[in-house]
Amino acid sequence: MAAEQNPARGIALMILAILLFTAMDAAAKGLVQRYPAPLVVWGRFAVQFLIVLAILNARAPALARTRYPVLHLWRSLFQFGATACFFLSLGHVGLAEATALTDLNPVLITLGAALFLGEPLGPRRIAGVVVALIGALIIIRPGAGLFTPWALLPLGAALSYTGNALLTRHLGPLESPWTSMIWAAGFGTLVAALALPFVWTPVSAADLARFALIGALGTGAQLCLIRSFSIAQAGIVAPFAYLGIVFATVWGAALYGEWPDGWTIFGALVIVAAGLYVWHRETLAAAAVRRPDEQP
Repeated sequence: MAAEQNPARGIALMILAILLFTAMDAAAKGLVQRYPAPLVVWGRFAVQFLIVLAILNARAPALARTRYPVLHLWRSLFQFGATACFFLSLGHVGLAEATALTDLNPVLITLGAALFLGEPLGPRRIAGVVVALIGALIIIRPGAGLFTPWALLPLGAALSYTGNALLTRHLGPLESPWTSMIWAAGFGTLVAALALPFVWTPVSAADLARFALIGALGTGAQLCLIRSFSIAQAGIVAPFAYLGIVFATVWGAALYGEWPDGWTIFGALVIVAAGLYVWHRETLAAAAVRRPDEQP
């Protein structure tokens, strides 16, 4: 049975998911500076897998069963690709810059939802995406020396995240979010483990908590993301992923001394304004549908 649609709650869950994802990325950046990126990717998925098994306990085998194994494999592959590309980029690209490049995905999600999921592409959504994209470009400032070959990794993460988001939107209303969590965590753990014999580095006791942290943050973020796409159309919630640029800038400044300049602050304000506009207009539209006899 399809989940009841609730755009406002879906947007709130998307914002929380992005906050948790950027916190995970900020923690991962510190680990990537000391350990091979494939090891950090494996730790992120392995901890999530353990957390999911601990929460579900005896229910795990039943929830792992699915009528859509091929779609879950593709979704898991896209999620793994997004995480691996982004983590690999962190050793060469600043956190805010990598996030800005990755956060081109809302444009791709909105277009993909119209092409593959049959969602409407109305003027409000288009306006929100375009204005938010302008804000992202203000932060990136093409031609300022950011676009090195390493910048292709965040772009790869954006494409992978788009595929993951569209499949999450398709599967979300059909099955429990825990089914997606089990498949994604198990797939990521197994695939990343293939690289461990070639990159293994002993993990210090002090860093074990950091590995656990990125796994816990990733688990919470994935749950919020899956639920968001289950109760709101992808075109509505996708523009709010641009807030990741804002959050990543804050994490970068607080943890790594990567202070934003005036253009970054201005671009962030543009993104927030675009997101608030879309949220406000969609909330009014939803209220009008619920009360057709009243004027919004």
